[in-house]
Amino acid sequence: MTLKDLILQKRSCRRFYEKETISLDTLKDCIDLARLTASSGNLQPLKYIVSVRKEINDIIFPHLAWAGYLTDWDGPQSGERPPSYIIVLADKNIHFPIDCDHGISAQTITLAATEKGLSTCILSAIDRRNLRQALNIDNRYEILLVIAIGRCREKRILEEVKNDGSIEYWRDEQGQHHVPKRSLNEIIVHAYY
Repeated sequence: MTLKDLILQKRSCRRFYEKETISLDTLKDCIDLARLTASSGNLQPLKYIVSVRKEINDIIFPHLAWAGYLTDWDGPQSGERPPSYIIVLADKNIHFPIDCDHGISAQTITLAATEKGLSTCILSAIDRRNLRQALNIDNRYEILLVIAIGRCREKRILEEVKNDGSIEYWRDEQGQHHVPKRSLNEIIVHAYY
């Protein structure tokens, strides 16, 4: 599988097969790859909380917002929720604020999960204060992202941005998730050759 194949398969998933468990070792493999990637100043300030336990997942879930453009949808229902999570943290005793490390890490983790046949959703709309309290996360750590991981229960379709310029994703009557992407010509401002 090429990198392009992985990227084309790696779409945010918001409905999972909740009962299909993911092993802790699978998540550790994904984090291990992220550990080996670039870090600003090689400071390596990222730390992780990993959950494959339903009781902990049930604590994490209510602190996440799932799909800003789908205003009539409150997120995955019971049976569609992720069977695992990785919470990406910044260790403020090492370095804070974080530059781009968490983006590199999240992309690496999600591509590694995709290679394993899994789907992910990187969430940054997090009720951080209440999640910190619910999981008793030390103030030394800043919650940056939550990555939901599992086997996808929905079809996701890439589309070109329409003439109206809207980049809002949407669901059709079959529940298929459509994701508009800007064209290559639109995003390259100038090419010097």
